[in-house]
Amino acid sequence: MTDPDDLLRYPVLTAGQTGLKGKCPRCGEGPLFDGFLQTAERCRRCDLDFSFIDSGDGPAVFVIFIVGFLAVVGVLMTEVIFTPPIWLNMLIWMPLTLVLCLIFLRPLKGLLIAQQYHRKAAQGALQDEDGHGDA
Repeated sequence: MTDPDDLLRYPVLTAGQTGLKGKCPRCGEGPLFDGFLQTAERCRRCDLDFSFIDSGDGPAVFVIFIVGFLAVVGVLMTEVIFTPPIWLNMLIWMPLTLVLCLIFLRPLKGLLIAQQYHRKAAQGALQDEDGHGDA
Protein backbone atom coordinates (compact mmCIF):
# COMPACT_ATOMS: atom_id res chain seq x y z
CA MET A 1 0.00 0.00 0.00
CA THR A 2 2.64 2.57 0.96
CA ASP A 3 5.76 2.83 -1.12
CA PRO A 4 9.03 3.64 0.74
CA ASP A 5 9.71 6.28 -1.92
CA ASP A 6 6.58 8.11 -0.75
CA LEU A 7 8.59 9.55 2.13
CA LEU A 8 10.93 11.18 -0.38
CA ARG A 9 8.23 12.47 -2.74
CA TYR A 10 5.48 13.55 -0.34
CA PRO A 11 5.49 15.46 2.94
CA VAL A 12 4.79 13.58 6.14
CA LEU A 13 1.24 14.55 7.05
CA THR A 14 -0.82 13.50 10.04
CA ALA A 15 -4.22 11.89 9.71
CA GLY A 16 -5.76 14.98 11.28
CA GLN A 17 -4.20 17.28 8.68
CA THR A 18 -5.63 15.32 5.78
CA GLY A 19 -8.61 13.29 6.98
CA LEU A 20 -10.57 16.02 8.72
CA LYS A 21 -10.28 18.17 5.59
CA GLY A 22 -11.26 15.32 3.25
CA LYS A 23 -7.93 15.36 1.44
CA CYS A 24 -5.69 12.55 0.15
CA PRO A 25 -3.78 10.93 3.04
CA ARG A 26 -0.55 10.77 1.00
CA CYS A 27 -0.21 14.18 -0.68
CA GLY A 28 -2.74 16.17 1.36
CA GLU A 29 -4.04 18.04 -1.68
CA GLY A 30 -6.29 15.84 -3.82
CA PRO A 31 -9.89 15.29 -2.73
CA LEU A 32 -10.68 12.09 -0.84
CA PHE A 33 -14.39 12.18 -1.64
CA ASP A 34 -16.25 12.18 -4.96
CA GLY A 35 -19.60 13.03 -3.38
CA PHE A 36 -20.74 13.77 0.14
CA LEU A 37 -19.60 10.39 1.53
CA GLN A 38 -18.61 8.48 -1.63
CA THR A 39 -14.85 8.07 -1.78
CA ALA A 40 -13.00 8.70 -5.02
CA GLU A 41 -11.33 5.84 -6.88
CA ARG A 42 -7.92 7.53 -6.78
CA CYS A 43 -6.29 10.84 -5.89
CA ARG A 44 -6.43 13.38 -8.72
CA ARG A 45 -3.09 14.86 -7.73
CA CYS A 46 -0.76 12.01 -6.70
CA ASP A 47 -2.71 9.11 -8.27
CA LEU A 48 -2.91 7.11 -5.01
CA ASP A 49 -5.30 4.18 -5.46
CA PHE A 50 -8.05 4.39 -2.83
CA SER A 51 -9.07 0.73 -3.18
CA PHE A 52 -7.59 0.05 0.28
CA ILE A 53 -10.35 2.11 1.90
CA ASP A 54 -12.67 0.17 4.18
CA SER A 55 -14.06 2.48 6.83
CA GLY A 56 -17.11 0.27 7.43
CA ASP A 57 -19.47 1.50 10.14
CA GLY A 58 -16.73 3.10 12.24
CA PRO A 59 -17.53 6.74 11.39
CA ALA A 60 -21.25 6.23 12.01
CA VAL A 61 -20.60 4.68 15.43
CA PHE A 62 -18.45 7.62 16.51
CA VAL A 63 -21.04 10.09 15.23
CA ILE A 64 -23.82 8.29 17.09
CA PHE A 65 -21.89 8.44 20.36
CA ILE A 66 -20.76 12.06 19.99
CA VAL A 67 -23.99 13.55 18.65
CA GLY A 68 -26.13 11.33 20.86
CA PHE A 69 -24.33 12.62 23.93
CA LEU A 70 -24.61 16.25 22.79
CA ALA A 71 -28.30 15.87 21.94
CA VAL A 72 -29.24 14.18 25.21
CA VAL A 73 -27.38 16.76 27.27
CA GLY A 74 -28.92 19.56 25.21
CA VAL A 75 -32.46 18.19 25.55
CA LEU A 76 -32.08 17.72 29.29
CA MET A 77 -30.62 21.18 29.81
CA THR A 78 -33.36 22.75 27.69
CA GLU A 79 -36.00 20.84 29.63
CA VAL A 80 -34.63 21.80 33.05
CA ILE A 81 -33.86 25.45 32.29
CA PHE A 82 -36.81 26.46 30.08
CA THR A 83 -39.42 23.69 30.57
CA PRO A 84 -40.81 23.96 27.02
CA PRO A 85 -43.64 21.76 25.76
CA ILE A 86 -42.46 18.42 24.35
CA TRP A 87 -43.39 19.39 20.77
CA LEU A 88 -41.11 22.44 20.97
CA ASN A 89 -38.24 20.37 22.36
CA MET A 90 -38.68 17.92 19.47
CA LEU A 91 -38.98 20.74 16.95
CA ILE A 92 -35.64 22.12 18.10
CA TRP A 93 -33.60 18.99 18.80
CA MET A 94 -34.64 16.54 16.08
CA PRO A 95 -33.47 18.71 13.15
CA LEU A 96 -30.43 19.88 15.13
CA THR A 97 -29.43 16.26 15.79
CA LEU A 98 -29.75 15.42 12.09
CA VAL A 99 -27.67 18.45 11.08
CA LEU A 100 -24.97 17.61 13.66
CA CYS A 101 -24.80 14.04 12.34
CA LEU A 102 -24.29 15.29 8.80
CA ILE A 103 -21.66 17.79 9.93
CA PHE A 104 -19.62 15.21 11.86
CA LEU A 105 -19.91 12.23 9.51
CA ARG A 106 -17.70 13.34 6.61
CA PRO A 107 -14.71 14.60 8.68
CA LEU A 108 -14.78 11.50 10.89
CA LYS A 109 -14.91 9.20 7.87
CA GLY A 110 -11.95 11.08 6.37
CA LEU A 111 -10.06 10.82 9.65
CA LEU A 112 -10.60 7.06 9.91
CA ILE A 113 -9.55 6.55 6.27
CA ALA A 114 -6.39 8.61 6.83
CA GLN A 115 -5.62 6.59 9.99
CA GLN A 116 -6.10 3.41 7.98
CA TYR A 117 -3.62 4.64 5.36
CA HIS A 118 -0.99 5.86 7.83
CA ARG A 119 -1.12 2.71 9.95
CA LYS A 120 -1.18 0.44 6.87
CA ALA A 121 -4.30 -1.28 8.19
CA ALA A 122 -5.51 -4.22 6.12
CA GLN A 123 -7.76 -7.23 6.38
CA GLY A 124 -6.53 -9.82 8.85
CA ALA A 125 -5.19 -13.16 7.67
CA LEU A 126 -4.75 -16.42 9.51
CA GLN A 127 -1.18 -17.57 10.04
CA ASP A 128 0.22 -21.00 10.70
CA GLU A 129 2.44 -21.80 13.70
CA ASP A 130 5.51 -20.49 11.85
CA GLY A 131 3.80 -17.14 11.22
CA HIS A 132 3.51 -17.63 7.45
CA GLY A 133 0.54 -17.40 5.11
CA ASP A 134 -3.00 -18.61 5.69
CA ALA A 135 -3.43 -21.51 8.09
